[in-house]
Amino acid sequence: MDKFKALQTLVAVATRGSLAAAARAEGVAAAVIGRRLDALEQHLGVRLLLRSTRRLALTTEGAALLEQAQRLLAELAEAEASVSAGGARAQGHLRLTAPAGFGRRHVAPLLPDFRQQHPQVSLSLNLSDRVIDLAAEGYDCAVRVGDLPDSALVSVRLADNHRLCVAAPSYVQRHGQPQHPTDLQRFDCLALTSEASQTRGWAFRATHGPPAGSGTAPNPTLLHVRPRGALDCTDGQVLYDWCLAGHGIAWRSAWEVQADVQAGRLLELLPTYAAPPSGIYAVFPQRKHLPLRTRAWIDFLKAHYAQPLFGLRGGWGASAATPEQG
Repeated sequence: MDKFKALQTLVAVATRGSLAAAARAEGVAAAVIGRRLDALEQHLGVRLLLRSTRRLALTTEGAALLEQAQRLLAELAEAEASVSAGGARAQGHLRLTAPAGFGRRHVAPLLPDFRQQHPQVSLSLNLSDRVIDLAAEGYDCAVRVGDLPDSALVSVRLADNHRLCVAAPSYVQRHGQPQHPTDLQRFDCLALTSEASQTRGWAFRATHGPPAGSGTAPNPTLLHVRPRGALDCTDGQVLYDWCLAGHGIAWRSAWEVQADVQAGRLLELLPTYAAPPSGIYAVFPQRKHLPLRTRAWIDFLKAHYAQPLFGLRGGWGASAATPEQG
């Protein structure tokens, strides 16, 4: 038995949540991972993991060994890096995911630049509006837009994400415009039908006041309006196209529609009720003993999104907009 490989396997399975996820990350069959764990348990004479078809849990002995294994592997990696030419370098493979629309415009273009800085790292990017279970599916990091659900994941806020309520001038000419968020019930609203997006409805300030993010008033209580309309879709690209064509009112991110507002193709509605910004986050399964390549990617994102273009109301309009998916 290769004890070093066995300890690596235990850490991979525990942190990723399943044998299958650990196997995908390493590029081997799940049976190989299982045999390594069996050999380690037989060697130690204790059960480390309780495995079933639905769940995996560490025993008391397994949890104790995991903590020691993580420490030993981290110390070994640091020792190797300290004597290698040029010191520590990010290397290995990164599996990343991001929402489809935002990812195409604001994540995918970053990968070649990251590779130039870290040539020993290879990357795979999954663009999907499905909320991916990072640990179970073997992903190292996700970029997520909007409020995050409660979870065991670690998140780093990268930038603000402002939402705008918008409609085409032709729609406003035909139907008028709402004066209060509750008036939206009388208009044609273009809403996502995805269960993973906007589950609480569209968010607005509960009371009239200065635009959100202006810095002149504290964050108000939020009012959530569940929109109604004859048209809905699971794809944000379609909603964006419908809105531009004058078929209804949409609630979209500034990075997507700000350029259209500035050009007059869309009108911002209810600006004084605009909700405070939500966030754009880097999310990852764990912080302790995070691989250098993952830390490097997160630091790269933080530096990129710290630029003045991001996080400012209207700042997204500096470049051509691309429809978001959620």
